[in-house]
Amino acid sequence: MVAVPSPNSKHSLLAGQARALFTERAVRILPGLAKTIGDTLAELAARPGNAREMQDMRDALLAYQKSSSVWVQGTLKAWTRAAPPPAASAASALSELGKMELVGNEAVENRILASRLALRLLDFASWELNDLRLRIQSLEGLSELSRQDIFRPEVLAQGLIEQWTLAPLPQSVWLLVQDVVQKSMAVQMLEIYHATNEFLIRRGVMAEIDLRPLVRRTPSAVTGNGPSSLNGAAEEPAPKTSADSGMAGGPDSLRRNLQTAEGGAAINLPSAAEPGAGPQQARAWWSGNAVQDETRLPAATTPLERVRMRAQGVMGRLKQLLTSRVEGFDAARVQQASPQLEQALNRLQQRTQETSSDPSVPAGEFDLAHAQTQVDQALQGLRQRTSALKQAASTSTEKATIEIVALMFQSILAEDRIPPQIRVWFARLQMPVLRVAIAEPEFFGSQQHPARQLIDRMGSCALGFDVTVAGNVLESEIRRVVQVIEQYPETGRRVFQLVYEEFDKFLSRFFAEQGSVARAVSLAQQLEQKETMIVQYTIEMRTMLNDMPVRDEIRGFLFRIWAEVLALAAMKNGPQHAQTLLLKQAAADLVWAASAKPNRSDRTRVIAALPRQLQLLRQGMTLLGLDLPAQDVQLKIISDTLVDAFMSKTDVIPLEKIEAMARRLTNLEDYLSEQDVGDFPLDADSLVTMIGIDAASIEVIGDGGSQPTEAMRAWARELQPGSWFNLDHNGKVSHVQFAWCSERKQLHLFAAADGRSFLIQMRRLAAYLQAGLLVPTEAETLTVRATRDALAKIDANPERLLS
Repeated sequence: MVAVPSPNSKHSLLAGQARALFTERAVRILPGLAKTIGDTLAELAARPGNAREMQDMRDALLAYQKSSSVWVQGTLKAWTRAAPPPAASAASALSELGKMELVGNEAVENRILASRLALRLLDFASWELNDLRLRIQSLEGLSELSRQDIFRPEVLAQGLIEQWTLAPLPQSVWLLVQDVVQKSMAVQMLEIYHATNEFLIRRGVMAEIDLRPLVRRTPSAVTGNGPSSLNGAAEEPAPKTSADSGMAGGPDSLRRNLQTAEGGAAINLPSAAEPGAGPQQARAWWSGNAVQDETRLPAATTPLERVRMRAQGVMGRLKQLLTSRVEGFDAARVQQASPQLEQALNRLQQRTQETSSDPSVPAGEFDLAHAQTQVDQALQGLRQRTSALKQAASTSTEKATIEIVALMFQSILAEDRIPPQIRVWFARLQMPVLRVAIAEPEFFGSQQHPARQLIDRMGSCALGFDVTVAGNVLESEIRRVVQVIEQYPETGRRVFQLVYEEFDKFLSRFFAEQGSVARAVSLAQQLEQKETMIVQYTIEMRTMLNDMPVRDEIRGFLFRIWAEVLALAAMKNGPQHAQTLLLKQAAADLVWAASAKPNRSDRTRVIAALPRQLQLLRQGMTLLGLDLPAQDVQLKIISDTLVDAFMSKTDVIPLEKIEAMARRLTNLEDYLSEQDVGDFPLDADSLVTMIGIDAASIEVIGDGGSQPTEAMRAWARELQPGSWFNLDHNGKVSHVQFAWCSERKQLHLFAAADGRSFLIQMRRLAAYLQAGLLVPTEAETLTVRATRDALAKIDANPERLLS
């Protein structure tokens, strides 16, 4: 638990100033947010559709235009009111205890909508929020922020939704714009949390967040006799400042390091009321608590969102169970293991490492029977350790935590789709995970906790893992990860975060280097490189020719054919190879030759150079794979254009411009940007032409099909290498693993066990996800499934939780 000093008037004043600054900046975003909503509704109303849909969109736009100003003003007042001083906060907290009243379905739905928005804000800004929470607590002498504190994302979200209803605006309109609101507001609120932290830092309030209460230590570490950090040299972990953790890493960095400091009691997804409660009691419960049960989940926009909401529902049920049945459980507070339990953890951890080691049986070389025996032994050892730890536990919270973690690992060990030799290593994570779960009850409520992320990532890759195909590389990496975690048991989530990031980097290489997949990846990389260069070369040549009087026939040839010739030559030979430079010079020469030639000397020069010019053009088209008749057609067009140029009365292109163009073409790669070039044409013939071989083992799923929504594109961008899917392509279903994604996220490679590979573009991938032609094999992550199994056992046998 973080030590909280007694408040004084100066500190309280500073906390009040921070709230005022936060509120002032928060209300500033409302006009822009309102405009974004209006623009989105206007765009929806302008889209073509059937008569009913178009009328609904127009009605939504008119309703919003009528009431948007009322909503903005109401939200401004609600947020301004939600900044009470500590005394008022305490009073409001006491008054909340009596708020057990019947509410209607609309109120429940409003809570659900607010929960979605609050979760998105937490997803972006939880690290900054955690820092701010600790600083405000230190100023005000409180153990926790008020449930109605303006700093809480759920308070911001609830005010926004309540005022939407009071404006009045229908929920159906909010559902049309909630994705846009969440995205826009999350980015802006992250900046506001960061600015508030900076305001306090500049005034000397906890410039460095002390992480010592978050680090697990043995008695020897406290006295300086043992390592207390990952490298074993530092006395305490390096402090993290707001500047380190705030804007520098960006949303993706914050997402990886998500720490839900508040425990999320007011933002969980729906849960039924306590077992045995009647309808009236249930409604009363809904009025004072956030919804938490997956059985009452609202409609989600994508399958991915539904999966996440179901997962949050499972963890919401677990937190509800612990809060209601375990005295003293606090999901938002950092805990300290009792001395007796700490000693038992150290003793059993050491014994597990000693008895589990078996150097006579190298990883990947034991047979199935031996591996299954080891799993059985690991399961027996897990039960024995659980019994010993519960006897050493001093509090109900410790006993319940030990039991739930044990049940989760029993479920993981029983997952027979994970090879037994991998499950043995999973079993050894019980003790390190238990340490984290005791120290950070957030483990039970956040999908983003690094311990959960690591187990889920390893589990998703190991499902269907074939040791005969991949060798022992994946198994060896999992073993390394476990051993690193065991080596530093006192560092808590830090070591899990570290090895999770290392494991993720390993996977990005591992699957792309396996057998036939490696060859497919190499081809796909070359293909994306070539197609990207084609687009960028075309853009550059368009820019160069923009102010030159060049015939359309020549422009078309350069843009449609010669840009691809240059890209392929640069990729095969190198951009500064002699042959590539000749082909680049040919483009500049062609532009000059096809321009007006009013004087005899220029015409003589063109005629003398023409045979060499046509030969270079033919070489380039041959490199591209065009057959002779197709080449003849293009050369005939060029020849006719050159003849016309001799008689043309148009402006002459100055030789200086041609020379400048030639110089720019020679170093064209220096001018290419890193911007996303979007989807590009993709088919099997492209591979054959480019590589010169038949890519029979690679099935190309090229451009075409339906247009996916932006939400589906976002889902496609979030897919992780190693995940398993069922792919339904051309009527045949294949079990495939996501093996590789290109650097520009345009090409994705899925590998099947029979050696085939499927290469698919981003847009088509999103369309397949949208149509249900590409379906994740697992609807739940490994730890969510294990949590669900643990809940089922506790529901059936509740006495075991504290026995």
